[in-house]
Amino acid sequence: QVQLVESGGGSVQAGASLRLSCTASGYSHKSGCMAWSRQAPGQQREGIALINVAGGGTAYVDSVRGRFTVSRDDAKNTLYLQMNGLKPEDSAMYYCAADPAFCTFTSLFQFSYWGQGTQVTVSS
Repeated sequence: QVQLVESGGGSVQAGASLRLSCTASGYSHKSGCMAWSRQAPGQQREGIALINVAGGGTAYVDSVRGRFTVSRDDAKNTLYLQMNGLKPEDSAMYYCAADPAFCTFTSLFQFSYWGQGTQVTVSS
């Protein structure tokens, strides 16, 4: 049984950094992508970062590119999201997701596996 568990969220001031982690137990696929998405109150969930499991290639949406970095530690079966220069508009629930086949932002909602989320709140 696959389980994704996020951690590392919190409340910080604008400009601060946080590193989110997503531990993937029972997930051994060597294809597809893992992703980070976020959902603010009253807004649709949006994908913000992708990493290709096989090749390690990454992709970001414009709003986080240059500030956020997605990475994986295969030995720990853990996905990370390093977030620097946080802004109040980054406040949201952050989710990790994984799928052995899909690997685009437009296919995010078809990803098979999702975590429960970790809250990030950025105050000005």
